[in-house]
Amino acid sequence: MTVVEPARPRRRAPWGDLRFLLGIVLVVASIGGVWFVVAASRQTAPVYAAAHTLTPGQRVQASDLEIVQAALGTTSAVYLAPGAGLAEGAVATRTVRKGELVPRAAVGDAGATGLTTVVVRSTVDVPASLDAGSSVEVWAAPLEEKGAYGEPRILVPDATVVSVTRDDSVIGSAGAALELVVPRADVSDVLAAMAGKAALSVVPTNAAR
Repeated sequence: MTVVEPARPRRRAPWGDLRFLLGIVLVVASIGGVWFVVAASRQTAPVYAAAHTLTPGQRVQASDLEIVQAALGTTSAVYLAPGAGLAEGAVATRTVRKGELVPRAAVGDAGATGLTTVVVRSTVDVPASLDAGSSVEVWAAPLEEKGAYGEPRILVPDATVVSVTRDDSVIGSAGAALELVVPRADVSDVLAAMAGKAALSVVPTNAAR
């Protein structure tokens, strides 16, 4: 007796399967997305970087900036670009370190900063690491009588160093003259302390700006 095996159903071609086609589409889309992201990340645009450290209240001119190429993607509008130009009399509103890209928010109108500069002589030496852009506090010990000073207190809690002049000509001398950016509201206190011959000390806060 001859046994007749039932006919096996024919397998459909894989390209006829909807799920197979959908998988191909997803793979192509994934590859395309990765390519787009990589291509976008390689695109650069000209933006301004600080040619040297900019301090709050300092007037910003073209000579203070240099043009660099940077891949910023969607954040390009955050930074100052050559096409935007600089407003006449624009000043830095915060410290921008040398080589750092310049945010648009770091440059503004001089009248809106509320800052000015004073020169303070610190009675104690300042660290060698203290330079333009460093954040410091100014302390004052009032003169009570000749050679005697009272308890020191913070005179200016938030100042920024513009420049430091150290006198190395006298062996064993301490102290330094510092040009500081301070809030205008603190200027009268600083001048009064100087007039009263208070002992002023400039102390780093180690706060990043």
